[in-house]
Amino acid sequence: MTHALLVIDVQNDFCPGGALAVPGGDEVVPVINAMMDDFDTVILTQDWHPASHSSFASSHTGKNPFELTEMHYGPQVLWPEHCVQGTEGADFHPDLNTHADLVIRKGFRKGIDSYSAFFENDQTTPTGLEGYLKTRGITHLTLVGLATDFCVHYSAIDAARLGFDVTVRTEACRAIDLDGSLAAAEDAMRDAGVTLA
Repeated sequence: MTHALLVIDVQNDFCPGGALAVPGGDEVVPVINAMMDDFDTVILTQDWHPASHSSFASSHTGKNPFELTEMHYGPQVLWPEHCVQGTEGADFHPDLNTHADLVIRKGFRKGIDSYSAFFENDQTTPTGLEGYLKTRGITHLTLVGLATDFCVHYSAIDAARLGFDVTVRTEACRAIDLDGSLAAAEDAMRDAGVTLA
């Protein structure tokens, strides 16, 4: 019971046709489903924003999606409205196997975004995932999902920093790749001791 599969944000809005579609995002679904039986524990994360969340460009007069702004916790990319609580866009992809041990919802605080499955973007407000894993005696994590260069990347680095043995299975991830963000994320993950497999 020491190895968990952490499935990051495989939601409709991050798949083709969604509000913040990751190219090929739906392609990860059968790959992830096929992997699930190989792990003792399966955990899903779900982006879960209130309407008019502070990370939405529409919440900032004169700002456009993908522009950078400064928040009280540092730089923040402004996104199209996505994964709003209770909407179809926030639902898991319909073909994803959702028989998980735990679902972690993140980004539900209106004034702060959350890429990582472990911390909000201030890097101090915890989601509770670390405590859950340590209580369960889980030491090894394999990460898959969307998007490689944002939520998978930040989750993997935080997991490594917290002392977990971390692997990212790249065949079960897809990236946004905004201005070279994929290469930068891969370098950062390797530097943090994350295995890219």
